[in-house]
Amino acid sequence: MLYAILCYNDETVTSAWSEEKDRETMDRLAAVETRLANAGRLGPVARLLPTTSATTLRKGHDEPLIVDGPFAETKEQLLGFFIVDCADLEEALSAARDLAIANQEGGAYEIRPLAIYKPGEPKT
Repeated sequence: MLYAILCYNDETVTSAWSEEKDRETMDRLAAVETRLANAGRLGPVARLLPTTSATTLRKGHDEPLIVDGPFAETKEQLLGFFIVDCADLEEALSAARDLAIANQEGGAYEIRPLAIYKPGEPKT
């Protein structure tokens, strides 16, 4: 089963890190990624740019409304994600715990099973 591990944190905190602290954090995360990759369990990983670079298309109007920024009502922002192949939720939680330890400061990791639909292939 593939799981998305979505990484949330307060970007005003993480963007204030020194280059050294950011590099150290990324190195710790890279060590977790390497373990998962070596086990053949790591899929795409992305670190998102700050929400100030985001654009949102919001439905619910006659025409979709396009606005600058994410405009989510939250204290934390989605900073990135990992796609990890896990036997079950417990294994996905273990990977998320490793990522949380590597990241050290605050935040949250949302774990969601993925359903992948490929054009021309039956849904499973």
